[in-house]
Amino acid sequence: MHKIISVHSFRGGTGKSNTTANVATALAAQGHKVGVVDTDIQSPGIHVLFGFDAATMEHSLNDYLWGKCEITETAYDLSHSLGVDLTGKLYLIPSSIKAGEIARVVREGYDVGLLNDGFHDLIELLGLDVLLIDTHPGLNEETLLSIAVSDALAVILRPDQQDYQGTSVTVEVARKLDVPHMVLVVNKVPAVFDEEEVREHVEQTYDCPVAAVIPHSEEMMTLASEDIFVLRYPKHPITAKFKHLADVLVEV
Repeated sequence: MHKIISVHSFRGGTGKSNTTANVATALAAQGHKVGVVDTDIQSPGIHVLFGFDAATMEHSLNDYLWGKCEITETAYDLSHSLGVDLTGKLYLIPSSIKAGEIARVVREGYDVGLLNDGFHDLIELLGLDVLLIDTHPGLNEETLLSIAVSDALAVILRPDQQDYQGTSVTVEVARKLDVPHMVLVVNKVPAVFDEEEVREHVEQTYDCPVAAVIPHSEEMMTLASEDIFVLRYPKHPITAKFKHLADVLVEV
């Protein structure tokens, strides 16, 4: 049985794409067939984490949304290109980084319903176990669609007052959209904070389970979004947190 999982944050800079990439890789390493869709079409970037050279991109998600290709033509198999042969499959469906194509999305938009069709076609035609959607921060039409069709939603936030307020809106909207399962992930937590206190505070604030509290990491900062943490640091405590989050998202 397949699952659609959205990873979202109300604001940028929370580590949403990093979390998505690491969860996807952890699942593929466990033997799952995983697809990652970059629906942050206005500011794409998750391809950088996977070391995917955008110059080699024949088709992007933009091409599919504008009727130039089939959705499966935008899927790139990265299972053997990450420095570790994964026991499962990992497909990336990237968005275009070309300025003109990004400007066209902003100016003209696209058929959001077609995006929904694409999600289900990817699952069926690639035989995916899990489809992970890296959403655009905030709440817009495509983000609402992604959340609405998801079996599970992970909302990423930092221990920051602006994040707390924005997350309240996201959680409320997700509940109105009847998302079956929702968890919170508190990311970039300063070392001076007590993780259990952070967990308890956030769970009480939103009446929603916290699946992971991830501390600020110098190793993560040093990677500078150029590698997958769970592969570079397989025995690191943060890797264990990403793996636990992956398990929670597919098991709920």
